[in-house]
Amino acid sequence: MSDEPFLVVEDLTVRFPTADGLVQAVTDLSYSVEMGKTLGIVGESGSGKSVSSMAVLGLHDARTARIDGSIRVGGKEVVGLSESKMRELRGNAVAMIFQDALAALHPFYKVGKQLTEAYLVHHPSATKREARARAIEMLERVGIPQPDQRIDQFPHQYSGGMRQRAMIAMGLINDPSLLIADEPTTALDVTVQAQILDLLQDLQREFNSAVILITHDLGVVAEMADDVLVMYGGRAVEYGPCTDILTHPEMPYTWGLLSSVPDVTADTSARMIPIPGNPPSLLSPPSGCSFHPRCLYRDKVPGDLCSTTLPALTPAGRGGDHVKRCHLPNPDAIYATEVLPEIAPELVKEMP
Repeated sequence: MSDEPFLVVEDLTVRFPTADGLVQAVTDLSYSVEMGKTLGIVGESGSGKSVSSMAVLGLHDARTARIDGSIRVGGKEVVGLSESKMRELRGNAVAMIFQDALAALHPFYKVGKQLTEAYLVHHPSATKREARARAIEMLERVGIPQPDQRIDQFPHQYSGGMRQRAMIAMGLINDPSLLIADEPTTALDVTVQAQILDLLQDLQREFNSAVILITHDLGVVAEMADDVLVMYGGRAVEYGPCTDILTHPEMPYTWGLLSSVPDVTADTSARMIPIPGNPPSLLSPPSGCSFHPRCLYRDKVPGDLCSTTLPALTPAGRGGDHVKRCHLPNPDAIYATEVLPEIAPELVKEMP
C-alpha cells in the first residue's frame, strides 16, 4: 500500500484564454494533504486559491481552461479524466463547501431534495426512504434543529448559519476522504463562525478526512491548520507547517498578511499595517518576483534580482519542510528586528 498523501498536486498550471489575452491563474503549484490533516490556503483575492481547488474537483470547463501538471486523489490521476469518471469522484471521494451557500443551494428545490439527490447519485441501490433518513441524520449531525421538519424547507427559509451547515451536510453525506472548504465562514457573524469551525474540526476527527481550508483569515488558519500554503499571483510563495509560517515567516508577502490582522489583545502601540498597492494582473504578471512592485524590502536585495529573476522555492532558514520564494537574505533577522516591532511590540519585549 502506497504511503503517498491522499491528495498530491504537482506542477499544476491553470490558464484561461480570453479576448484580452491568457489569464495565468495558477502556475507550477505543488502541495499535498494527508488523511486527518488540514491544509490552510491563504492569500488575497485573485491569488489562485479557489481556482487551484476547483481543478482538484474537475470543475473547470475543459473547453475554456488549459490545465497542465498532475493531481492525484487517492493515487488516481484526475487531470484529463473523463467527465463521467470525475462525477464518480466528485461528491464522493472529494467534496467542496462553497463560499456562498445561498448561491450554491438551488432556490427552487427543498434542502432535503438536494441532500437526497447527492446521496442517491453515489448510492444507486439505495431507496428514497433510505436517502431521506441519511439526509435527516446529516442535518442533525451538523446541528440543524428539528431536522425531520427542516428537511422539507427551502434554502431561503434557513438562516445564513443554517445554510452553511446544510452545505456541510451535503459535502459530508457520502463520507468523503477530502473536504475542500472555500471561505466557509466569510458571510457569518463571529459567533456562528466559531460554531462552524468547531463543527468542521469535530467532523474531521469523526471521519478522519483530509481538509483544505481556503481563507483570508489567519486567525482561522492558526486555529485549524496543520500546514499553510501562502499564494500570490497564482504561485506558492511560502509553504510549511502552520507554527513555522505564523511564528517565523520568511516571505515579505506573508509578513504583510500578518501585519494586516488586527490584534484586540495587543497593547495600544500595536499597529495594523496594510499591504501597499494592488494584486498583480494575471494577464500580464510582473517579471521576476511577482510581489516586488509592492515589497517594502526589495532594496535589501542586491542588484535587480527582484525585478528580473523569479526566485525558486527554497528551504527556509530554520530548515524542515518550510520553503519560501524570495531573494531576501536573512529574512528571519529582518522580521525580528524590523517587522515585529511595528506590528507586535509586546512580543519583542518578551524576546530574550
